[in-house]
Formats: sequence, C-alpha cells, structure tokens
Amino acid sequence: MTDLVAAVDAEERFETRHTIRFGERTLEYTAAAGTVVVQDDQGRPRTSMFYVAYSALQEEGAPRRPITFLFNGGPGSASLWLNIGGFGPKRTPTATPAATPPPPYTVDDNPHSLLEHSDLVFLDAPGTGYSRLLGDTSAAEVWGVDQDVDAFARAITRYLTLTNNWNAPRFLFGESYGTTRAAALVHRLQNQGLDFNGVVLLSTMLNWAENHLGLDQEHINLLPSFAATAWYHGRSRIDATSIEQVLDQAREFAQGEYATALQLGDRLPADREQAVAERFSAFTGLDADLVRQRRFRIGMEPFRYALLADKGRVVGRFDTRFVADHQYVVGTGSHDPATDDAATAGVNSAHLSAFREHLAGDLGYTSDLHYRHLYNMVISRAWDWHHKAPGVDEPMPVPVVSLDLSAAMRRNPNLRVAVMGGIYDLATPFFGAEVDIAKLYLAPHLRGNIEFRFYESGHMTFVDEVVVARMKADLAAFYARSTAHKPVDPS
Repeated sequence: MTDLVAAVDAEERFETRHTIRFGERTLEYTAAAGTVVVQDDQGRPRTSMFYVAYSALQEEGAPRRPITFLFNGGPGSASLWLNIGGFGPKRTPTATPAATPPPPYTVDDNPHSLLEHSDLVFLDAPGTGYSRLLGDTSAAEVWGVDQDVDAFARAITRYLTLTNNWNAPRFLFGESYGTTRAAALVHRLQNQGLDFNGVVLLSTMLNWAENHLGLDQEHINLLPSFAATAWYHGRSRIDATSIEQVLDQAREFAQGEYATALQLGDRLPADREQAVAERFSAFTGLDADLVRQRRFRIGMEPFRYALLADKGRVVGRFDTRFVADHQYVVGTGSHDPATDDAATAGVNSAHLSAFREHLAGDLGYTSDLHYRHLYNMVISRAWDWHHKAPGVDEPMPVPVVSLDLSAAMRRNPNLRVAVMGGIYDLATPFFGAEVDIAKLYLAPHLRGNIEFRFYESGHMTFVDEVVVARMKADLAAFYARSTAHKPVDPS
C-alpha cells in the first residue's frame, strides 16, 4: 500500500489572532495551521506533517512559556481528539457516557485548555489528517515504530527551528499509541541534545509483548477494569461501598490469587479452581461456569458481549460506561476496532465536525486533501512493529518502550512523567500502566518523578465533562512542578 503525493519545497503556515478568557484573565494568542517537511539525512523530503499550533503572546519580562507537542495514537489516528475534544482553546462538549446526538454541535472557548499553561502544537502522524508521504517515499520508510519516532523527532526539531523555540521548556503529551511513541521519542530527542521537562502519558501502552497469545499478563491487566465495569453496571457482587474499594480489592486479586491460578494452569487443584472462578465471577459479573470453561482467560471482546448479554447489549471498548445493541449480523469477520465501538461512535462525529469547522472558520485553513481522522485500518496493517531499544543490540519484534523511558529518566534526572488514564478503558487498562511503570527499575530518587492519576472515565478521559476539569487542575500542577528547576539530589 502506498500513500504518495508530489514533493513540495515550501512549508505552509497560516496564522490568525484570538483571545480567550481564563477566569478574570484574558489571554491573547495566535493560532496557526501548517506543515513541516521532514527530510532524511540526505535532504530528501519524506513526509509533510500537518500541525495546528496555539501560542500565547508573551508578556514582557514574563517567564518563558513551555511548549507542548501533543499527538494521539492508532497507529493511524490524527490528533484532533486531544485538540477539539480536550485541551485546545476551542472545545465541543459531548454527552459522554451517552451517545452525542447528530449536528449541530456546540463549539466554544475551552475553560479547560492547557493553553493557559503552555503553548500547544498538535501533530498529525504521517498518513493521518493532512499529513502525507512525499515523492517516492515508501510506506515502509515511515509506518513503523522506529520510523515513526524518527519522523516525529525530525518534525519537532524542525518546528523548534522555524519558530525559534529552542529555549522554551519542553513537554510531550501522547495518548494511546501516542504513549508508546512518546516514551521512545523522549529518549531519542534527549540523546540528540534536547532535554525535556515532562512527558504526559494518557491511556498508556508501553509493553506490547504482553498482548501475545498464551501469555498471562494481558488478562491480569484487564481484571481491575472488568471489575470497575461490572460495578458501574450493577453486576458486581464484591463486598465494597465505593469504586476505590473495588479497585483496591481487584488489584490484590489480579496480581495474587488470579495470577497464580493462570500460571498453574492444569496443576491448579479443583477446589482452588472453583474458588478462583467464583471470585472472578463476583468481580466481573460473569457466570462462574463460563469462567472455568475459558480457564479464567476472558478476553476484552468476550467480556464486552457477555456482561449485559441478558439485555442484548454490549459495553464499549474504549469506555465501558457506553452501551449499544448487540450486532445481530450475518458477517462474522473482523470490524475496525477504532470505530466498531459505542464509545468511539458516541463522540466521533461531534469531534470531527467541530474540528473541520474550527480549521476553516477560526483558522481560515482549507485543503483539497481528505482529512483522515482515522486511517488505522490501512496504516496499522502495514505497520512495522520492530523496535530497537536502548541496550538491546537487535530490534525486538514488538516494542517494549519502558526500556526507552527508563533510559530517558536516567539520562535526565529532572524529567517528570505524568501517567493518566480511565478506569473504564479496556483498550489500554490502567493497571497495565501501573505494572509497566513498576518495571522501569529506577533508583528511589527517580521514582518520585512519576505520578499517577486515574479517573472515572474511559480511554479519552477528557471527553467527560467532570473529569476534564480535574485533569486540567492535575496537569497545571504537573507543569508547575516540571518547570521548577530544582536539581535532583541523587544521594
């Protein structure tokens, strides 16, 4: 599969001026839509990467404002979601956790925008949004773990050059596969001489090896999110009075009795097998006999369809608070996991429609190209999953970028990391992030640079109207800590 347009010599940038109020404060800012051309070491243009950037006008004598590079994941997703759905200066609210009705949609100034604390640059990955491969560039040169990191590293350094932002505090903000990208990217950029103040990992996936068939960790990671979902839908039989108690008990069961049962397999005594099945059933609301038949290995898709099967309903993949009718269809083949989901369908139209109107109406940017908000069915199928991690001589068949993040934090002991997520997310379970971060094997004085925030929301935590306000406050505090410039004492 190729995705080529003619090479271009010039980079675009279209700017407009705006204001936004945060409480009693009015902030003037420029909004820019444009492209940077990524070249290889021989100067050959490889890809044109589209961005939308928002920069506040700097008050004379004020501290240098941070700059944050934000991107969604996929592989194959553009980055409009973090922008118009979350932290850009314009935002369209949704009906989460219910499906948002069809247009017209509301688009207003966003009181939750991170522009109050940082300039923002939303980058679309090559092949998504308006980003395109150039000239004779092949998909194999760009669509892969390390190829993608290289393209983003070159795009970011190019943007810093074009805007003369080399001395601004620097942050990366990745969501979903964007967390895989961010963990490897911060290591790459810091090894090129660009230290970062902070990295935000939202809906984190660092170890893709855990998803291989036959392994236990994926099931362990999912259990607490299953438990949260069953509690939300009234199917839990756990003795608890709050979601916090449910999660604490689920974590303990997942990494204790449940993990042991998975590892023992057929060696598990019959009485313990029944006890574990009943405990699993109490947490998840599933029938204990089904749990035993599946040898405790209930995957994400079987759980989604089994929990509310008596009502003919299926829970969301990216946010299990969403529900939809079962698919009574003839076809039994695969569906696009990014769109065949009640949570995605519930916000997709609102975000895409509002973003396209924002580009044309507020920024004055139009293009003859099709804006590929989700191109994952093409890109993910062509994706090269090999990754060359620091300290590993040969590329691994799948990325384990916790190695990169650990190396980045040891390389820069002032680097801070915010790990965020939703407890109702099955695509990137929050407990998996806790497990992976615990395996960075950092010195004690570096572990304090990592903070966790998990919310009663889904994969795109920020689409929840209550949660986004909490996220804004948590991120504001994180930015303040990350720019305090207090040297780390390694003693």
